[in-house]
Amino acid sequence: MVAGGVPVRAARKNAPPREDVLVAAMATIAERGLEGLTMAGLGREVGMSSGHLLYYFGSKDELLLQTLEWSEAALGTERRGLLSRRGPVAERLRAYVDLYVPTRARDPHWTLWLEVWNRSQNAGPQERDRQAAIEGAWHRDLVALLAEGISRGEFRPVDADRVAARIRALLDGFSIQLAVGLPTLDRAAILTHVQEFLDDTLIPHAPA
Repeated sequence: MVAGGVPVRAARKNAPPREDVLVAAMATIAERGLEGLTMAGLGREVGMSSGHLLYYFGSKDELLLQTLEWSEAALGTERRGLLSRRGPVAERLRAYVDLYVPTRARDPHWTLWLEVWNRSQNAGPQERDRQAAIEGAWHRDLVALLAEGISRGEFRPVDADRVAARIRALLDGFSIQLAVGLPTLDRAAILTHVQEFLDDTLIPHAPA
């Protein structure tokens, strides 16, 4: 069997580590956006032909999904580190929100996520399950954080799962606006809106 005109054994021997390809893909998105990410260009970055890349990943959709999974793994490690800190749960919830919201317009991680999300319309069940796993990790961590705040009396006794779903819907809506560069709200304004919602929803009311 051959890949891109080169025997498969040679392709495997000469291929860079998988993570190097994913790092290069993310760097390209950060520097030139998704429109600058082509299989041929990425191949030049890592010393492979586009045929070799297609052999290893099967399609550009799969390359994008694996790049997103790799990026999410790093974010997951950072998120768990933030949430495991000692101190008030409200402070850790703010750290969660800060990590969730894009840093700027065309934020590379969000740019990639939106592209994978868009392509999921034609994705198979396995690919959809992998995307759901990414969403599920963010949701579970938020539910656990809210439950801890409730148990410690920092938050009102709300349904943690339902409130987590609403918080993430709010974060997604604002984040998409920022990521695509709509001239509506800047990041600081978004964080203020979200904090006001969290305070209204979670902070116990003082006795009248």
